[in-house]
Amino acid sequence: MSEQPRRPRKPGKPYRRPQKDPVRMLAFEALRAVDERDAYANLVLPPLLRKAREKGDFDGRDAALATELVYGTLRRQGTYDAVIAACVDRPLREVDPPVLDVLSLGVHQLLGTRIPTHAAVSASVELARVVLGDGRAKFVNAVLRKVAQDDLDGWLAKVAPPYDDDPEDHLAVVHSHPRWIVSALWDSLGGGRAGIERLLEADNERPEVTLVARPGRATVEELLREDSAVPGRWSPYAARLAEGGEPGALDAVREGRAGVQDEGSQLVALALANAPLDGRDERWLDGCAGPGGKAALLAALAAQRGARLLASEKQPHRAGLVAKALAGNPGPYQVIAADGTRPPWQPGSFDRVLMDVPCTGLGALRRRPEARWRRRPEDLEGFAPLQRGLLESALDAVRVGGVVGYATCSPHLAETRAVVADVLKQRPEAELLDARPLLDGVPELGEGPDVQLWPHVHGTDAMYLALIRRTG
Repeated sequence: MSEQPRRPRKPGKPYRRPQKDPVRMLAFEALRAVDERDAYANLVLPPLLRKAREKGDFDGRDAALATELVYGTLRRQGTYDAVIAACVDRPLREVDPPVLDVLSLGVHQLLGTRIPTHAAVSASVELARVVLGDGRAKFVNAVLRKVAQDDLDGWLAKVAPPYDDDPEDHLAVVHSHPRWIVSALWDSLGGGRAGIERLLEADNERPEVTLVARPGRATVEELLREDSAVPGRWSPYAARLAEGGEPGALDAVREGRAGVQDEGSQLVALALANAPLDGRDERWLDGCAGPGGKAALLAALAAQRGARLLASEKQPHRAGLVAKALAGNPGPYQVIAADGTRPPWQPGSFDRVLMDVPCTGLGALRRRPEARWRRRPEDLEGFAPLQRGLLESALDAVRVGGVVGYATCSPHLAETRAVVADVLKQRPEAELLDARPLLDGVPELGEGPDVQLWPHVHGTDAMYLALIRRTG
């Protein structure tokens, strides 16, 4: 039997190796670190960018795009999840996390940037080929082509419930916040739809970099010599890098004479430092000092008055950060690792005490967007005993006639007014002071006597401050 001749193969496209895009590879790597290791983007991204620059892979525009892809994807994760869920045939929990990260990066490019549609899809599919393989890249391609059929407004009209049917769920999807956080922020803010929408929108905006000139060591005028720097809004020691300048490029920052510090944080420290006292003003305490921004400002202010700061932080590695922030301060200070609820100092030792207590961090969602997806309502129960215990300890630490500042970077009522009210019920020898006059020139501070700052009103993190005088 004669052998049949082989049929010639049909000509096909030759296999093409996927091309690595350094910008999108870095963004994907950062998102995986956030997801797998519960890392924070603001800690993960800088070393990745620095390494890319050193290798010669990145210029300034590349770094800006990578930063936008990471932060934009994290901020809008809730919205993008709703869009992706409408384009796949399975629950999102059944989509592998690395695949979901590639999809989210692609959706952000399609719906949240000006990158052309064809470029956003092709770059995302190419990334999928590199990190996921050709098979799953086809899935990514199919999903993103569905997403590309409409713009963000069109998708929101499809995936968000009508406001009139469910206001909180509507706002949660449209503004990419968990529903429980929308509810908590609305309770604290009060008012109608306009205010909460402005707040949620502000949480999704990229915050300016704010610097502090540490008194006696640097001046605002020195910081303003930087081309992108403009004066702060409220703090006399603040300068803003309005165009996203690099803080590390400034001599004062590299030398520790100035630092990066939100203006709300500066205002809290200044209000405590300027609160009226009865009697001596020699010993100050920062009882939860890590990572050291407020402590460095307080230490500089104390030095100008001949006072001494004790900065205490429970975690030794964070106490090390405090020591680094205070290094070079001209006046006397001390940094210790100690538990503020079981302090080593004697009762009544201090004239001024700051307790910026551990909290959910819901006031800094602009800077740590991933925190909104990690926090749960039950976290409040975990923080509550610690917050009350630290405020009790602060009132024990301050002398009669001295002042305590209770601060949180959360506007949640369970972490702010509820804590202060509960503790003051047990402490008849303490009284609230009106903190508003101590934030000179800052508008819309509410009915007092405590103060709640807001991103959409003041351009700061949502810092809370209550000032309490011990009267007996």
